[in-house]
Amino acid sequence: MTRTTFLLIAVAYYIFTVILIVLVLTLFNKKEKNKLKKEITKLEKEKNLVISASMLSELNKVEALVNNEEMKQKFNDWQKRFQNIRDKDLPKITDSINEIDELFELGEYKELKDLIIKTDFALNSLKTKADFLLSEIKEITLSEEKNRETITKLKAEFRAIESEYHDHEEEFQIVKVPIELQFENVDKLFTAFENAMEQNAYTEVGKIVKAIDDIIRNLKVVIEETRPIVALGQNLIPKKIEDIKKIAERMEKEGFNLEYLNIDFNIEEANKKILDIFQRLNVLNLEDSLFELKTMLDYFDSLYNDFDKEKISKRIYEDFARSILLKVTKLEKINNELYKKLGDIRYSYDINDDDVVVIEEIKKEILDIRNSYDKIIDVGRSHVLSFSKLAREMEIINSKLIKTEEKLNIALRNLGSLKENEQRAREQLDDIKKILFQTKEKMRSYKLPVIPKNYYVELAEAMEAIDLMVLELDKRPIAIKVLNTKVDNARDLVLKVYNTINETIKTAKMAETTIVYGNRYRVTNKDVDFGLIKAENLFYKGNFKASLENAINAINIVEPGIHKRLLDEYK
Repeated sequence: MTRTTFLLIAVAYYIFTVILIVLVLTLFNKKEKNKLKKEITKLEKEKNLVISASMLSELNKVEALVNNEEMKQKFNDWQKRFQNIRDKDLPKITDSINEIDELFELGEYKELKDLIIKTDFALNSLKTKADFLLSEIKEITLSEEKNRETITKLKAEFRAIESEYHDHEEEFQIVKVPIELQFENVDKLFTAFENAMEQNAYTEVGKIVKAIDDIIRNLKVVIEETRPIVALGQNLIPKKIEDIKKIAERMEKEGFNLEYLNIDFNIEEANKKILDIFQRLNVLNLEDSLFELKTMLDYFDSLYNDFDKEKISKRIYEDFARSILLKVTKLEKINNELYKKLGDIRYSYDINDDDVVVIEEIKKEILDIRNSYDKIIDVGRSHVLSFSKLAREMEIINSKLIKTEEKLNIALRNLGSLKENEQRAREQLDDIKKILFQTKEKMRSYKLPVIPKNYYVELAEAMEAIDLMVLELDKRPIAIKVLNTKVDNARDLVLKVYNTINETIKTAKMAETTIVYGNRYRVTNKDVDFGLIKAENLFYKGNFKASLENAINAINIVEPGIHKRLLDEYK
């Protein structure tokens, strides 16, 4: 590429870049201008909507309704505020929009944007001001229609209330005078409403409508709640009170203590509250009356559960009173007998101090339980506590008694096991002696040519162990752990002798049988004869295992496989 060509390409790229930048900026400015133009148009449109035709129309309606001084003052005030919006505030907005148009034409966009923000804020404030004025005016122009609609609904509610009252008039005798007085007041207010509407006294109309609404709402509550209040306060709750009094009196005669329920005090308070509720009912004040009566009813209903609980608690208390007495008497007897035998036990067995201390502790615990039991029984006889509390106290005593009983059972097992261990040791001594005797008899019954030396050593050890076991059994006190160790040692040594003799005799028998079996091959095979002679020599020397092996190996020469069969037979 030549230098000239390179320069031409560079110039072309530069020109293209400049054109592209100019094009992008032009498009951006055009877009920005369009956006600003739309905002200016929007401000213009919203400015024209500030004073609507409806505002002028509503003001004209009010002018036709002016027939008293109060309405005249309101109308003059609204007119003045309307003129201020139209003649002062709105022209300022118009001037700002005109200034915005000039800046747009000049292209001074930075100042233009700031002014748009300020103008938009001022315009929104003015719209709020105008909307508030219009709403005030409409309160009057629409009040007749709105109030007529409201009064129509209130009249329907009132007629329904009157109908409900007259249908059950005998049930409302207690509030007949104040209810009918309120009916008269409502009728008077309806008449006052009509007079106020005829005089266009719209500010007064609102107060009348509010008063009618309040009275009707209160009357509705009175009609809905008077009957249940009367039913609860004059019928249901008084009957409950009388029934509860009878049950409480009967239970107290049967020995129940119900003081903790405060029944008399709560009945007195309930009667006071009922009297207050009916006094307030006479002036149609029903606030929380039904709730309070239902709360009383729930309380008196709960007393039935308390009565049942006391009856159940009495049965639990009486059951515990019987069972604890029997059990504590039994434990006292067992522990006393154990305590009496403690001297003999300590003489006969080497027991530790902890076992003795436990017996002392058990004796003290049983005494404490007995004292607690006697106190509760005395309290129960004096009827100064409720059976629910007495039952809880008995449950606590019973829990302590169960723990003490378990502790006593453990002590009995520990001390009882001493005698059992001694008895078991004596029985095992007889068994060990019997095994040793059988071992000696077996040894004598089979005429071995030579008795193994280890037999006499093991026999001496076993007999010595038996003697030590007998000495331990004759000692006082007996150390059970030492005794158990010596029993185990004697048993193991005797069994060792027994197994030794069994194994020796078994091997000797097998060797002798094998030699006799191989005699048939002596004449026909010298190697067999030689092996059997060697086996016989070993047999007479007392080496029975080696004798057996030599005899088997010799016979295996002429009868292959006999080696395995004889060994299997031996095993």
